[in-house]
Amino acid sequence: MSTLRMAAVSAPFGRDLAEGLARIGALVAEARTEGVGLLVLPEAALGGYLTDLEGAAEQPPALDPEGPEIATLASLAGDMVVCAGFCEQASDGVYNSAVCVSGDGVLGTHRKVHQPLREDASYAAGDRFAAFDTPVGRIGMQICFDKAFPEAARDQAMAGARIVCSLSAWPVSRTNRHPDPAQDRWTRRMDLFDRARALENQLVWVASNQYGTFGDLRFAASAKVVDPGGEIIATTGQAEGLAIAELDVDASVDAARAVMHFLRDRRPDTYAAADGRPFAVA
Repeated sequence: MSTLRMAAVSAPFGRDLAEGLARIGALVAEARTEGVGLLVLPEAALGGYLTDLEGAAEQPPALDPEGPEIATLASLAGDMVVCAGFCEQASDGVYNSAVCVSGDGVLGTHRKVHQPLREDASYAAGDRFAAFDTPVGRIGMQICFDKAFPEAARDQAMAGARIVCSLSAWPVSRTNRHPDPAQDRWTRRMDLFDRARALENQLVWVASNQYGTFGDLRFAASAKVVDPGGEIIATTGQAEGLAIAELDVDASVDAARAVMHFLRDRRPDTYAAADGRPFAVA
């Protein structure tokens, strides 16, 4: 058996790229002293998120995936695997993206598929979910609202992911905000999604989030690591910092699936197909 120390980050990130990279460098250094092998930074860690979701928000700086910022991120990562969110400039548009790097370079990427409210006014939408191999195992990445859709994590689990890294800039409610962010309805929903996605796929879920306020948004923090049974084994709660957990990922996943194996016991012949068949309506 070999264990992996994982850390999910709750931290604030804004428009200043130099400041953001300096903060990332400090977080990587802290994680390295803790023996962390996988560090998951929030959505939009490079350049900050949108100031609102009403459709006219200032655009974050769009970065070339092969440019100096991602190269610097990889250099900072060194022998660690690091996931971080950024605004991606592509030939066909601008995407809300995540990148997974080590000192060897880019290991994988993801473009956010599901866009809440008017995020689509700022970003094009991604069109796929995938799993890929890294030095710490086979992982998938998602961004924020993607976690609300069980099909996304199921696709990644079926593609062999044993860890899903969920990078968020998840806010608390704007319309009925609770005075205690931990009790806010949208914090509670995020926590439920994180636990459910881990449990229903019997994998490890590492969920980061932005911290503090940015524009009109107040973020829910609550970075966490969830085990294959859906139990939160490390969390930042409402604080800034690292949620660190150590787990033998393969042994934990295998043990969870040893008897009640949800992927094995699926009945896809009874589900609405992806070929356009409508859902049955009673």
